[in-house]
Parts: sequence; C-alpha cells; structure tokens
Amino acid sequence: MGIKEQIIEQIREIVDRETRAWDTQDVKMLLSVFHKDMVWPWPVQSKDHDPLYWEMVLGRFDSRRWTEFYVDFFSKHHLAHNKREIKRISVSEQQDAAFAVVDIDTLWIDRNSGKANHWKGRTCKVYSLIGSEWKMTMHTGVLQY
Repeated sequence: MGIKEQIIEQIREIVDRETRAWDTQDVKMLLSVFHKDMVWPWPVQSKDHDPLYWEMVLGRFDSRRWTEFYVDFFSKHHLAHNKREIKRISVSEQQDAAFAVVDIDTLWIDRNSGKANHWKGRTCKVYSLIGSEWKMTMHTGVLQY
C-alpha cells in the first residue's frame, strides 16, 4: 500500500471514529478528532450554500466548552439514527492535508419536546497532519446539494 492509500485509510478511520462517537454519545472520542484550532461554521438551513448566512455556534475549539456543549446536547437528545457514507477522500500533493466528503443522515429527537433535529446532507471534513497525527481543522455544516 502506497503512502497516499495509507493516508486515505487514516482519514477513513477518523471519520469512522467520529461516527462511533456520535452513535455512542462518547464526548471524549468525539473531541479526539479535533485540532486545537478547529472551527465549525454551520449553515442556518441545509440549503444555505452562501456562507453569508452561516453561523459560528461554538467558536474555536475549546475542550472544556465543547465538552460541556456536547454533554448537554446528548443529555437532551435521543439519537434515532445516524447514517454516514464517505463519498470521497482527497489528499494534498504534499501529503499533509486532506478532506473527506461525507453524506450524513442523522436524526436527533429532543427528549422533552419530541422535536426533530435532522442533520441531512453533505459535509466536508478538513484535516491537517500535525506531527504524526491527523486532526480535523474545519468542518462545514450539513448542506443539501
């Protein structure tokens, strides 16, 4: 297996680990994929392709703040389903950056109101090689194309 194929497998493992973290509501596992400078812009609606209408919900990665956010989110929501399919993984020529295009269909149900919070569409997960470890540096929110 060549270096590029090895990198693709490493990125695939990170995407799969993130999926397992959502499935099990394992905050520590979820945070393990993020770089310390991670940012996550989120479209208000999945059809808002223009970033003029996106929001920064959590700001730059902060382990304490993001842990509190996800512990709270998981305590208030039931995961009905979480389907994810990697459509493409691209690696830079320099082999120090990559992105994964992942289609997701994740349905959360508010435990109190029963209201659905449906994440359905395409995401782009961006990674950098930090030393010998790949970390997610940026992720677009879910968009429908």
